This record gives sequence, structure tokens and C-alpha cells, in this order.
Amino acid sequence: MPYTSLSQGWRGHLLALLAGGLITLSLAPFNYWPLGVASSALFVILFHHLSPKAAALRGWCFGFGLFASGASWVYVSIHEFGYAPVPLAIFITFLFTGGLALTWLIFAYVYARFIRPLPYGNSLGYAAIFVLCEWFRSWFLTGFPWLYVGYGYLDTPLAGWAPVAGVYALSFIVALSGAAIAIALQQKKPRQPLLIISTLLWLGGYALQQVSWVSPAERAPLKVAMVQANISQAVKWDRDQYWPTLNLYNRMSQPLWSQADLVIWPEAAIPGMYHNAQPFLEHINKRALKHGSSLITGVPSSANVNGQRLAYNSIVALGNGEGMYHKQRLVPFGEYVPLEQYLRGLIQFFNLPMSAFSAGSSEQQPLQAAGMSFAPLICYEVVYSELVSNSVPAADMLLTISNDAWFGDSIGPLQHLEMAQMRALESGRYLLRSTGSGISAIVDQRGNIVVQGPQFQQAVIRGEAKAMQGATPFALSGNWPIIGLCFVLLAGLALTTRLRS
Repeated sequence: MPYTSLSQGWRGHLLALLAGGLITLSLAPFNYWPLGVASSALFVILFHHLSPKAAALRGWCFGFGLFASGASWVYVSIHEFGYAPVPLAIFITFLFTGGLALTWLIFAYVYARFIRPLPYGNSLGYAAIFVLCEWFRSWFLTGFPWLYVGYGYLDTPLAGWAPVAGVYALSFIVALSGAAIAIALQQKKPRQPLLIISTLLWLGGYALQQVSWVSPAERAPLKVAMVQANISQAVKWDRDQYWPTLNLYNRMSQPLWSQADLVIWPEAAIPGMYHNAQPFLEHINKRALKHGSSLITGVPSSANVNGQRLAYNSIVALGNGEGMYHKQRLVPFGEYVPLEQYLRGLIQFFNLPMSAFSAGSSEQQPLQAAGMSFAPLICYEVVYSELVSNSVPAADMLLTISNDAWFGDSIGPLQHLEMAQMRALESGRYLLRSTGSGISAIVDQRGNIVVQGPQFQQAVIRGEAKAMQGATPFALSGNWPIIGLCFVLLAGLALTTRLRS
């Protein structure tokens, strides 16, 4: 077979590392989307005829190439803000990325042991198990739904599938396209039926882009102003900076109450508990009410639950608005410490400020502000597509606040913004994204950035957003149709094998 020598031994492992890294290059900020297809094609070639044991090791190499290149920004949080020495920060980053790569080790073993021997196992079966691997990573051990290959196709015809079946559908088509190309190259038969099917799926995405699943509501556009104070993460929780921080937000917002329907401050803009900041917030509340404006801001809060005092990462609406939302999906180590009784206090990274939050209830209502309903999401939550789809179509818009300063000057914030764009496209809703240091943006219902602020600068990002009515197919059904299709495909291929034997 062609490519046999290419895929043998250490050469194959190095190429697997490269193939994983190609996915990172297909995503923001690089956006070389053909490399996502090339990665799948290379995967199918490199895993051809490998034993399950050998495939497992090579699968780990593939996963490590992906996460080491695409998620190594965690080093910034560990070293610069967790104050871990460089060797320790490198070691923890390796544990993080190498641990995530174990999901690909499992995927590769299952693929080589059970899927590849099936009829069409190296094409339809591969695409199905590829998506199930991404899906597994979205919920296992609280989940890390980052670096999905489908995100790189926002600006391609495949984007038409996002409002229908979500980002996993895009990943499925990319994986299938790569597999079809690999098989055509191996067999030297360019007229492969799978290539035809893949082409039709791309053309189908273009056709779906012409469909308007939602329509503008009969309301005036919302005038939005997002305040980006750009306060350094190093001093954000310094007690001496508490009142200077509040005064800065107050000063930057002064001219906005009479100019904007909605003013948004980012995640934890108030660097203290809600009950302690109430006098200041009441002052802001009166200012907003005086001008008929609304404020939505991030602020930590606490409440007594069954006799226990719990802290939350929250959003509150003031002025011409009401409601409070507590974050449901918490970031490990950043907002809570797994195995806290063993890890807390060992190093500064396990004792970060505000790292003892509790998760909010899944039964929370949208925020009301400026006469509209907002589905609130805090930081990391916007990467959970199912969480977002569950809040639509009850909401007029999506709203996410974040503190991407944890990522530093890395590719992390740009990846985060790209995923937020996908949520807007999937749900057919405008998305308002306010961050402390950038990148703040308004994204329309087709995932296009309407206005985008600078990074690492104090700024007020102004723009208009429209309430949308109706619902996309994805907003009604979530991920289950595409996940169910993958399970059905695998079951069908297995049944076909049994019937033939």
C-alpha cells in the first residue's frame, strides 16, 4: 500500500503530532481552514493498518499535537497569574495538554480496534467516532469543549449547517471530507462516491446559507455600550484598587446613560461581593433609571443555601432591568479547585482569588434589560453549545461577559471569540460580548462581527443589536440529532458486518 513507509515508527508519530497541530492552524487566529481537512486526511493515512495498541500511542501524539499547540495558553494563567516558577508551570501545562490528549488515545484505540475494520469504517465510521470524541470531551470531567475542528469553518459554505445541526455537524463533514481525500489518494481513484457525497454536503451548506431561519423582531435596534476598563489581572483583586476600579467604571460610564439603552460591564467588573457593593450599585441604579437606561454587570455574590453560605460568579441587571444569574459551568482551578482538601495551598496557582465558587442552578431565567430578554453566559460557558441552545428561543439576544486577561497576549482570546461567533450562528441571535481587556464585540445572528473593540486598551465599544424572532433547527433540537446520527451510523456499519458474515 502507498504511504506504508510514511506511517511507520517514529516518522508516523511525528506526523501525527503535525496532524494534530494542523487543526490549531485551521482555527482562529490563523484561519487556514483547508488544514482541518488535511488533518483528517493525514490521520486516516497514518492510522491505516496500525494495531489498536500502536494506534493508541499515535492517537496520543495526535492529541498532544493539537492541545500543545492550541491550548498551551494555560501556561500564561499558571505562570503569570498563578505565580508558579517556569519549570513547574511548564510541567503543569504538559500534564494538562498531555492529559487532554488521552481522549485521542482512547479514540484512536476504539477506531483501530472496532471501527476501521467495518465497511466504510475508515470514512463514515471515522467521521462518526471523530465527532463522538469531540462530544465526549464536552462533558467528561466537567468538559473541555475547546479546539473543535468545526469552528474553523465559520467563513466557509459549511457554516450553513451550523443553524441546522451545530458545530458537530461541521466537524463531521470536515472529517468525512478528509477521509474521502485520503482514500482517493490511497486507491488512486479520484472518482470516489465519498468524494461526491462530501462535495454535495459542501454545496448543501452553501444552499442552507441562503435560508433565513429567523427574522428581525418589530422593535427598534438596541443601542449598546460596553465598557472595557482594561484593569491588569495582577491588581484586579488588590483591596487598595477596589474603589479606584469602581470609580473608573463610574467615570467611563457617565456619558453613556443618556446615549445607550444598555451599558454592559464585564465579568467581575465589581471586584468584591454584591452585598458589600450595594451602596455603589444603588447609586449606579439611580443614574441608569434617571435616563431610562439599563446596566448589566458581572459581580460575585453569595447566598445561604441549606444553612451554608455559597459564593457565585454572577451577573446582575440594574436600572431599566432586573434579574440575577449565577454561572453554571465553572472553570477548574480558576473558579473551583478539584480535590480541594489536597491541593488548596500547595502552590499559589491552587489558591487564586475567587476560586471557591459554587455552580448555579440549571433552572434560571433570562435577564431582562432595556425591554428585552437576554440569555446570560459567563466566560467559559459560551463554549457549551447545548447550554446556549437551551436558552433559545426564550431570549431575544445572547449576552456573554468574560475576563480573558487570564489568557494574556495569546491565541486564547481569539479562539474564545470564534466560539462565541459560532453560538450566535447556531442560535440565530445577536450576541453581545463584553470583556475586561478585550476582545469585546457585537456579533450578528449569522456569526459576523458587527463591531469589535481593541485588546489591552481602555475603550467603550458602541454599536446596535437587533432582537430576532423565530428559532433555528439547532436551537430547537440541540446536539442530539447529529450525536444520534453518529451512533446510528456506527450501529448500522456493525450490523452490516454481522449480516455479511
